[in-house]
Amino acid sequence: MLNRRKFISLIAALPAAFALPAVFSRRAWASAGGDRATSFIKATGEKLVAAINAAGSIEQRRQVVGGIIDADIDVNAVARFCLGRFWRTATPAQQQQYLGLFRNMLVTNISLKLGEYRGVRFTVGAAQDRDEGEIVSTVVARPNNPATNIQWVVANATADPKIIDVIAEGTSLRLTQRDDYASFLSQHGNNVDSLLGAIRQQVTQNG
Repeated sequence: MLNRRKFISLIAALPAAFALPAVFSRRAWASAGGDRATSFIKATGEKLVAAINAAGSIEQRRQVVGGIIDADIDVNAVARFCLGRFWRTATPAQQQQYLGLFRNMLVTNISLKLGEYRGVRFTVGAAQDRDEGEIVSTVVARPNNPATNIQWVVANATADPKIIDVIAEGTSLRLTQRDDYASFLSQHGNNVDSLLGAIRQQVTQNG
């Protein structure tokens, strides 16, 4: 069975770290890419905090969250990374099903968590240039909970920035999910359809 609890705990970092107002550190950014990446994270946060505080039905919130995800997260790149080597062995039809299910899983899990993050604040620290992109560090302070260190990996920061990973307390969301998928597939004869069915069931149960 997919490790849903572990994945959702990491997914929960998204609304937490996006929940403004933010308190920016005084440290100067080291590069134009770092400055663009931090501005991008702030702008994305402003959109999500509006969704957190907005009235409306679950379906309305899902639509808003879906728009944010489509605009600011490279969902297809993250999804392909999480499937690892099995992306190459999947048929084109399976690949398309998987991409759609992965996006729906993100939208569903983040939407379910929105109501828990009113009053959250985060501090933006250093931005570092790495091979995979700009790493924007934040510290999230949630009422009645310990502070959490969260890093955002932003690809193509100077042109068309997109989030490609979230690292919560040193744990990568996409690496965790790739390991979980690989473990699941190894237990189910490397059958991609079995994985698709498991993800579909998760989405249906939480939809």
